[in-house]
Amino acid sequence: MRFATFTPARGTAARIGLIVDDGETVVDIEAALRGELDVPGDLRSLIEAGPAVLDSIRVAVHGQTAWPPGTAHRLAEVRLHAPLRPGKVIGVGLNYVEHVEESSRTLDTDEALPARPVLFSKPATAVVGPGEPIRHDPGLTEQLDWECELAVVIGRTARSVDRDDAYAYVFGYTILNDISARDQRRAGQWFFSKGQDSYAPLGPIVVTADELPDPHSLQLSLFVNGEQKQDGNSKHMLFGIPELIEDITSGITLEPGDVIATGSPQGVGAAQDPPQYLRPGDVVEARIEGIGALTNPVEAV
Repeated sequence: MRFATFTPARGTAARIGLIVDDGETVVDIEAALRGELDVPGDLRSLIEAGPAVLDSIRVAVHGQTAWPPGTAHRLAEVRLHAPLRPGKVIGVGLNYVEHVEESSRTLDTDEALPARPVLFSKPATAVVGPGEPIRHDPGLTEQLDWECELAVVIGRTARSVDRDDAYAYVFGYTILNDISARDQRRAGQWFFSKGQDSYAPLGPIVVTADELPDPHSLQLSLFVNGEQKQDGNSKHMLFGIPELIEDITSGITLEPGDVIATGSPQGVGAAQDPPQYLRPGDVVEARIEGIGALTNPVEAV
């Protein structure tokens, strides 16, 4: 299933939506199943409710083509929001071979491949949705950069998970654009560089894990003003999703709705010749096969 968080009309509250009809329609699933099934009002609550609720929704909508009046909307006519507000976002740095090489040339990182995942965090306040602006504050950065990343949405509490069991803890997948102020790295620490407001565009939807049975075969790409900057494939991750979940949960509990951003392929702005950075007026589009496209404008603060 493919879930979105959307506003059907100006002045109305955000709703949890199910994408149907080959991606052309979004259904207010709580309203559509009212009286038949008690559906939580937002995606994070749905995830926290557990797999039994998800299975009940799947059964209830199977084969359904007619929806109650007022519950189905053309996707092009609604406003999409970030699918959920994660409890925490854990980023993975230097997780693609080519990105390790380009970072060592341009960002003073180690040229050797990491022996263990390189982890950092982004606060929930960094999350914005499709169409929402990425903030460009010239008082804080002149090196605002992009990174298209496959994001894993955690489905249940995970602690000390063995990699062989890791997929049982995955709810689904979405896109995260790991925005970075390259000139705000502080003594090698990345939190302020990557954690500022709007530095985690997320969406446009969450695709449940059963629809992407092999998350390590997906094409990733990123465009700035229509010009392609990144072109990679998730098969080139140094540490795959099971290894990441095992490593993270060895010391950090992952909870339902948490997000792991699994790293960026090559082609970041700092590695262009000459370096290229985002400026107000730019439009950034991150695409991942099987999920869709996440588009955000860059706006001056």
